[in-house]
Amino acid sequence: MDFLVEVVTKIAQGSGFAALDIKTVIMLGVACVLLYMGIGKGFEPLLLVPIAFGMLLANLPVTGLFAEPVYDPVTHSGTVGFMWVLYQGVQYAIYPSIIFMGIGAMTDFGPLLANPMSLMLGAAAQLGIFAAFLMALVLGPITGGVISFTPADAAAIGVIGGADGPTAILTASKLSVELLPAIAIAAYSYMALIPLIQPPLMRLMTTKKMRQVKMSQLRVVSKTEKIIFPIAVTIFVVLLIPDTAPLIGMLMLGNLMKECGVVDRISKTAQNELMNIVTIFLGVSVGSTATAEAFLNIKTIGILVLGVLAFSLGTAGGVLMAKLMNKLMGGNAINPLIGSAGVSAVPMAARVSQVVGQKENPSNFLLMHAMGPNVAGVIGSAIAAGILLSYL
Repeated sequence: MDFLVEVVTKIAQGSGFAALDIKTVIMLGVACVLLYMGIGKGFEPLLLVPIAFGMLLANLPVTGLFAEPVYDPVTHSGTVGFMWVLYQGVQYAIYPSIIFMGIGAMTDFGPLLANPMSLMLGAAAQLGIFAAFLMALVLGPITGGVISFTPADAAAIGVIGGADGPTAILTASKLSVELLPAIAIAAYSYMALIPLIQPPLMRLMTTKKMRQVKMSQLRVVSKTEKIIFPIAVTIFVVLLIPDTAPLIGMLMLGNLMKECGVVDRISKTAQNELMNIVTIFLGVSVGSTATAEAFLNIKTIGILVLGVLAFSLGTAGGVLMAKLMNKLMGGNAINPLIGSAGVSAVPMAARVSQVVGQKENPSNFLLMHAMGPNVAGVIGSAIAAGILLSYL
């Protein structure tokens, strides 16, 4: 009997239950809430589900999943935690770059080429990134040092305003690893909430007459233009800002594979199998960084607040630029609603522009017009992140 009690006691002491504390229980609860949001509510499930499950694994104690490599020179053997291996793809910016290749392979830059002025809307929507960067810098003095961020932290937080998860993750992995979990969760949560966040801002900043503006049909873009575009953008942007090479290079490679028409097999692989595999690895790896020590602190609240401000200001910047362009062009050429699509959440932001515009005028079709600034926003957010990376 004593032997049985001793065995049961040892099993209990070695189990994860013995290592549970209140912070761990809270993080497990947060992970379950995020799983509910992804599964039950459908908020960005392709990334939120693996992120939340990675968070769940990260906060289950005594698993050894995150153990660093240990090598025994005598036996020539070693051990390493499985999740530690996966995380190297985030640490060295491999996963975000591959995802950008998949995004490029699924993106049609035709609407942008048909209306090059869309680039200005995509650029204006990056207001959120730089505004949030500045707000994060001054937050320390304003709060008396209670919530304080370094310039590198502020830059990583600001990129949330681009509504581009991979770019936010890449920037945070290079500039502020300790803030990566909060930044990633904020970025993808706000991307999922685009249909709730953007419409009130769009209606607040425009009149009913502005929202009813009908835009003329876009011209047909030739295949030659579509092939030259990714090559030209890669050369120009990477020469201008070398730090954008991983994102812009992979984005344009994916697009070139799609448009050239001679590598359909690998283009489809980039769009589907490869994209899906890397999305799983990225989500689980990012979630695995969300431990109680990294997530349950006052800085996380600051990041969530700054993130929503960045996203809102990005939306506002695009709409304001569209209004200015419309006024300069006579007042009836551009529907300002398409400016909100300048954030780079493709294609969700463009769909929101279409939905809000069609509610005001059922015969209005803004989707293709909104795709121009939407894909411009993908390029713009990568450039903005590159500028911050090169500066810092």
